[in-house]
Amino acid sequence: MDIRKELNLGFSDFKSIIENNNYFVDKSLLIKEVIKSEKAVLLLPRPRRFGKTLNLSMLQYFFEIDKPENEKLFSHLKIWNTETDIKEKRGKYPVISLSFKDAKDDNWSDCLELIKDEIVELYTTHNYLLESDKLAENEKRDFKSIIDKTALRTTFQGSLKKLSKYLYNFYNQKVVILIDEYDSPIQAGYRKFYDKSISFMRSLLSGAFKDNKYLYKGVITGILRVSKESIFSGLNNMGVYSILDDRFSDCFGFTETEVKQILLDFEVTSDYGEIKKWYDGYKIGDTSDIYNPWSILNYALEFNKGFQPFWVNTSSDDLLKEQLKGRNENYTREQLLKLINNETIEKTIDQNFVFQDLETDKELLWTLLTFSGYLTTERKRDVNNFMLKIPNYEIKFVFKNIILKWLSVDIKIRKTLLEDTTKYLITNQIEKFEKGFKEIISDTFSYFDTKGEPENVYPVEFKELFNRVNQSYVLGLLAIIGDDYTIKSNRESGEGRYDIILIPHDKTQYGIVIEIKQIKKRAKEKEVSFSKRIDDKICEALYQIESNRYYNELIINGITNIIKLPIVFAGKVPHISTAKK
Repeated sequence: MDIRKELNLGFSDFKSIIENNNYFVDKSLLIKEVIKSEKAVLLLPRPRRFGKTLNLSMLQYFFEIDKPENEKLFSHLKIWNTETDIKEKRGKYPVISLSFKDAKDDNWSDCLELIKDEIVELYTTHNYLLESDKLAENEKRDFKSIIDKTALRTTFQGSLKKLSKYLYNFYNQKVVILIDEYDSPIQAGYRKFYDKSISFMRSLLSGAFKDNKYLYKGVITGILRVSKESIFSGLNNMGVYSILDDRFSDCFGFTETEVKQILLDFEVTSDYGEIKKWYDGYKIGDTSDIYNPWSILNYALEFNKGFQPFWVNTSSDDLLKEQLKGRNENYTREQLLKLINNETIEKTIDQNFVFQDLETDKELLWTLLTFSGYLTTERKRDVNNFMLKIPNYEIKFVFKNIILKWLSVDIKIRKTLLEDTTKYLITNQIEKFEKGFKEIISDTFSYFDTKGEPENVYPVEFKELFNRVNQSYVLGLLAIIGDDYTIKSNRESGEGRYDIILIPHDKTQYGIVIEIKQIKKRAKEKEVSFSKRIDDKICEALYQIESNRYYNELIINGITNIIKLPIVFAGKVPHISTAKK
């Protein structure tokens, strides 16, 4: 690696990076794409830490008028090898650049003040206009009222369009408007002040981009494509290119070619397959093998420290945790079970996202997770339906931790108990497993059993309760050993029977087939009679495993060490071996 190319991680000012000869992955052809676009306004939603802010900074320095010194920033980049008419656009336009990434708070009053602060700072950078005779006196009064923050709310809402006019009159040239993280105030207030934040941002952005005769190009970034009806109503000159679209697909995030060059430049000696496992896996449009840039750069900087979840530690996972905690979110946990088990799920992705609908339309969770970078598309089924998956191990790490925290904090299952009990299972220490399993199941039933269903019958409610308990346990298994085993949980009809199959990736380890049965709990019967019922059911479960050859899949996978494990529930108490001991 060129020793002059130091990595200034987390710094997003393009000019400083180039002038200081810091390491830079060349995304300058984005400039050509913006110029050539048929649309005057581009909305480019991408997950956080995918290079949005740096790309907008690059666009700013390219277009910025009266800055001849900026040309040298681009002379060695790909954009300087393009057509003359593209290069002639450099330095020709006044630029309005505004970021809302920090404009978020718990209440609307403070959030609005943060939005105003950003607009004040923007106007202050252009206060030279106050010395110009191009502004009328009333325009100068509005300008000053924004800078000293005494302007009416409506004046702030129209501030971007007015500034466009002022700059156009001053330079006699249309403007470029760059808005970063436009949806931050909306996400911050989706529960508490959604209508207020939407109303303000709609007026601000519509004024800037709708029928603005002073506009040359506009580029907007964020995480979500918030519904046009909510915020971009009537904006017919806008092109939206999300992670589902081909255009601009390689402009955010790192391609495999770029990653290999980074690893070469930083002399990273790690196994490439492991790097792919941790940080690859995203698909944007039809472009596969898109890497998370934040994680790759962090890893390249200190790869000797090993693989870590860099990206998932940069923000809160509260929304996902909320969805997991709800007692009515059994279906969500079913889907997560499949995802953590390296399976895909088919979901409808609603590109016109309305935050308020998240409360009533639970399927929107999958849209949110996909656009936020927690899931990615594997393939498209039809217009809006996609097969989704967890992109890489780093993201799987966050799902697993959320599940373990949910089991620990809400259901009160100690992580160490779950880990020890799982270890006893996969090492064939069945007596120790039975002891720990009873404690886990007791805690889990206590959490879910809120309706007081009778234990000596099998109503529909009890079967559903049992489903939840079993599912929670399998999720716990996946969170602990999901990297070493493929775990399949099949719900059966009839007596509410469940099959759980653990297929080890290492063929020398134990494969496990679990058959679960239910009997009525002991009431007034004698111990001998109760024990016989348990023993009979255990024998029935073993016979069922053998007669139906549930272990066939293990044999097909080359597993020769097989544990055939019957579990019999007497009411809510599990028995694995004989009840007589």
